[in-house]
Amino acid sequence: MPGLSGLDLQEAFAKSGEGVPIVFLSGHGDIPTSVRAIKTGAVDFLTKPVSKKVLLSAVESALARDEINRSDRARLTDLGARYKSLTPRESAVFSRVTAGKLNKQIAVELGISERTVKAHHSTVMEKFDVQSVAELSRIAEQLHTPGC
Repeated sequence: MPGLSGLDLQEAFAKSGEGVPIVFLSGHGDIPTSVRAIKTGAVDFLTKPVSKKVLLSAVESALARDEINRSDRARLTDLGARYKSLTPRESAVFSRVTAGKLNKQIAVELGISERTVKAHHSTVMEKFDVQSVAELSRIAEQLHTPGC
């Protein structure tokens, strides 16, 4: 194939941030090339001739992986929007709660009453639609927010 190689195209997609599922189909694949393709995120590396069943299975696997990746990205986008909706004070409470600090400790650190901390804590829980600090901490970890 003239121009970019399949591996070059895969690398360009990876650099662009596009999570494109790739199945390589080659007439002259070798082990180093297939290993590089898989390590870089290819779903499969098939060498011609290949049966329809094997090709369809690889494509179905790629589509299933893509669906999961899209769902994960949509969830992270939603969580990111929720995080951005926090006020500066709510964000400060969020980072301290998810770091495992008690309301009393947070109140002292922020110079506010414990009752105010509880109010912000409650609002944060509502904004993220969670019932426990453990759930909130998992979200913080997924968002890679400070304090986690």
